[in-house]
Amino acid sequence: MNEALKQAILNETRRLGFILAGVTTPDPPSHLSVFENWLAQGKQGTMGYLADHHSSARRADPRLILPECKSILVLALPYSKPAPTQPPPKLGEGQEVRGQIAAYARGDDYHLVIPERLQKLVSFIEEQVGHPFPHRWYTDTGPILERDLAQRAGLGWIGKNTCLIHPRHGSYFLIAEILLGIELEPDAPFQTDPCGTCRRCLEACPTQCILPDRTIDAWRCISYLTIELKEELPTELRSSIGNWIFGCDVCQIVCPWNRFAAPDGDPALAARDDIPNPNLIHELEMTPEEFNRKFKNSPVKRTKRGGYLRNVATALGNSKDPASIPALKKASNSPEPMVQEHAKWALEQIHKGS
Repeated sequence: MNEALKQAILNETRRLGFILAGVTTPDPPSHLSVFENWLAQGKQGTMGYLADHHSSARRADPRLILPECKSILVLALPYSKPAPTQPPPKLGEGQEVRGQIAAYARGDDYHLVIPERLQKLVSFIEEQVGHPFPHRWYTDTGPILERDLAQRAGLGWIGKNTCLIHPRHGSYFLIAEILLGIELEPDAPFQTDPCGTCRRCLEACPTQCILPDRTIDAWRCISYLTIELKEELPTELRSSIGNWIFGCDVCQIVCPWNRFAAPDGDPALAARDDIPNPNLIHELEMTPEEFNRKFKNSPVKRTKRGGYLRNVATALGNSKDPASIPALKKASNSPEPMVQEHAKWALEQIHKGS
């Protein structure tokens, strides 16, 4: 195996902005049984595609994805971490009520940023070896256990909050991997568990969705509820969502290891001025055209306007701010039943709190 080639590849990953890179084999993932048990318990919510038989087989054996695979290169691209303290749902009388969007989603969609760099990296490797070779890349898009592969490639450990954590970089980064039809020397797995006896993430989670086996009950997770769920939010969890309107960072914010994370991530993922903490009343009044314009190339578009306004109405209800009543009354007559129902719920919360 060519050590010089591997070092050249690692140097190129750093030039492309990846803060971590490691190599592992295409052997079956060591945590596969944990994932399968999670599926068997139905903890994936409405994400039925995760239990698809064809995907399950490929998840157990990456060579079913790329038969020629000899190595897997795992990479991490950083995004900016949120401020140490976040504004509460209500900022005080006379002030605007603002929502929170997960830190990774405050700029351009990483699905648009990372693949371009993976393509450049593959082209670089092909130049180094002198010929094309079979390959396949993913970034949160394929039937593989990314964090399992990342831990095996030495990029960190899977924390109690289920995030991959690196002792010098925390967890504010996105993972990508390239299945390669060339052989590279694998790196040593990350063996230790620096979480120790710490339980901050479990205790801080607003909905208590973090499970003891380092998995999450999606049915209770704010990120799942505000992004993946396409139906009404469970009534019993709405008040726990606070002012999160897309995703959630609580379990990362309280993680002690994130004090080592750099404040600024990759420039291509930098937060846009109008996204991080939006004025919720203004958001609730957005037309379809305004929504599409504001969130063009943004991960937030994934919720579609109806899901986003559902989240916004819920956050306004949690704010208990009477100033939002006119906007909520208008939304309660929305032609979209889901928006209508959550606006009515929000009005009830405000009247209860007045």
